[in-house]
Order: sequence, then C-alpha cells, then structure tokens
Amino acid sequence: MVDVPAVFVAGATGYTGRAVVTELLRQGARAVAHVRPDSPRLSHWQQHFTALGAAVDPSPWQPGAIEQALRRHRPHIVFALLGTTRERARRDARAGTDSSYQAIDYGLSSMLLHAAAALAPQPRFVYLSSAGVGEGEPRGGSYLHARWRVERELRASDMPYTIVRPSIITGPGRDEQRLLEQMGATLLNATLTVAGKLGARKLADRYRSTDNLELARAMVRLAFDPCAAGGIFHSESLRI
Repeated sequence: MVDVPAVFVAGATGYTGRAVVTELLRQGARAVAHVRPDSPRLSHWQQHFTALGAAVDPSPWQPGAIEQALRRHRPHIVFALLGTTRERARRDARAGTDSSYQAIDYGLSSMLLHAAAALAPQPRFVYLSSAGVGEGEPRGGSYLHARWRVERELRASDMPYTIVRPSIITGPGRDEQRLLEQMGATLLNATLTVAGKLGARKLADRYRSTDNLELARAMVRLAFDPCAAGGIFHSESLRI
C-alpha cells in the first residue's frame, strides 16, 4: 500500500489556501484543511472541503490544541497561509487595539511553527511571505513587519522550510471585491511592463502580480521538491 503524504493547510479558507488545497488534491496528496471552530461559516467549509476530498480539522488556535492536531495528522508538509485583511488592520488601528498583523499574521504563524517544530520527524514548513520582506526590518506593526518576524524565526529554527515571497496576488473568485487593489495591480503591471522594456526586466518580473492559481501550483511543486528546502522564492520563480 502506498503511503500518501499528509499535508496540513493552515489558512485553508483564504483565497490562496483554497487554491492550495485544490492543487494538493489534484496532485494526489492527503490534504487536511484547517478551519477555526468559531468561524461563522464552519459548516460551509466543512461541506466544501469534504466534497473536494480533503479532511477538515477544526482545532482552536491554542498552542496545545494545534500541537495535538499536528501530532494526530503527522503531516509531511505544513502550509502557513495565514493573514488578516487590510480593512481589519485599519479597524484595529482606529480602535487602538493590538495590530491584527501581529496577532494573526505573526502570532498564529509563530504558534503553528512551534507546533510543527515539536514533531519528529519535522515536516517541511511552507510559508507564504511577501515581496518586500528581506530588505531590512520593516516598520513595526505593519504587514511586512509581521512576515519579517515569522521569516526570522523560521530561518533561526532547525525546521526544513520553504519561503515564498510573491507580489500582489490577483485572480477571480475572491469573497470580497478589492477594487482599489485590482486597479493598483493593473497599474503596477502596466508600469512594470514599460520598465521591463526599458531594461529593468528583473524588477518587472519580481514585482508583477501573481495569479492565485499559478501561485498555488508553484507552492505545491516547491513543497514536494527536496531541492527547495531552505530556499526563498520570489515571484519570478513562481511562473514556471
């Protein structure tokens, strides 16, 4: 009997997460989609992922519970695709509460990292970061700072990892309309096309927007590639 590798996907209900789960199943992997138990759409996501052929794990975001979930599933790979929305982060800032970027983008990713690190053998940790990380420490409390903190912890650990740093993620099928983001991506792509023709090809390839399905295919491919362990991959590496 062939041992099908288990893959735990945190952030499975997100835009990229859904595409990753679908691609994993298409590749024949045993996907475990994590859905937080207090999600207002828990029943919907359970039905959605079960219909696709994935397992659903509704463990709460508590260190002990996440550790138990990973021990139960024994994943070969863990995807960390966690993130909040800009709108929620703006609401937090207006309310004077802790930044959602630090609580969710960093906090939950760090919790998942520590839970995965406690497994033996340790799984490959595939982290969805962002273009712009790695160019010095970003402003504290920002989206990039949260991802910079996760990357720093991950690289300092003894975990096998793969880090992906795409630029703006675009594509159809979002739950919410992001008109300004879509317009910004269109304008950015047009500007980068001109820059590429003028000789700045590397810059254009790195910061041009990335389609979520293309991103999911690339992340799954890299996750199973032994040569991608310990690697950091930018947008130009994701369009193969």
